[in-house]
Amino acid sequence: MHIAEGVLKPEILVSGWAIGGAALAYSFYKLQTSEIPKTAALSALFFLASFVHIPIGFGASAHLILSGFIGAFLGHSAIAAIGSALFLQGVLFSFGGVTTFGVNLCALSFPALLGFVLARAALSKFAAKPAPRRVLLFLAGATPIFLGAFLLSIILALNGEGFIAPAAAAFGAHIVIALAEGAITLLAIEFILRARPAILGAK
Repeated sequence: MHIAEGVLKPEILVSGWAIGGAALAYSFYKLQTSEIPKTAALSALFFLASFVHIPIGFGASAHLILSGFIGAFLGHSAIAAIGSALFLQGVLFSFGGVTTFGVNLCALSFPALLGFVLARAALSKFAAKPAPRRVLLFLAGATPIFLGAFLLSIILALNGEGFIAPAAAAFGAHIVIALAEGAITLLAIEFILRARPAILGAK
């Protein structure tokens, strides 16, 4: 889901840096010292998961993101976790890039906040029964991927008519990724709720 260097118009890049940079600064400002180890661990998870690539044509590929899973644990700190990993990927491996950092940060980390909201709902009294809890946990993993793919597609489409076909292909490819990440998030959090519920703030 990373957008590479040399693809987007300057005005889109500048807007991405302005919005993404402000959000990243706020996320680091609000990050609690006690949350740093967990944030770093999930940042590393994002870093590694992003290197599992599936070619989708048009010179692009889809990969695991886990933004919903990360958001379920971190809330707004997911922006700091994903932003740190994106920066290292761009600097060390030219994966994504530096000029596109802001745009990629917005598309990949902002949807993670929805994962947090859905996961909190899954842990609430409203979803105390297994069936609604599992549905919400699946959505916590899948919905942020759909939203991120939609944002990515909109950004590419705004770049010109020539990018509409790649935008559609990228969104279509991430349907499968979203379903897979919904299942991963559901299974992982269900296991954590049985083994160490305190990690998620549950009793």
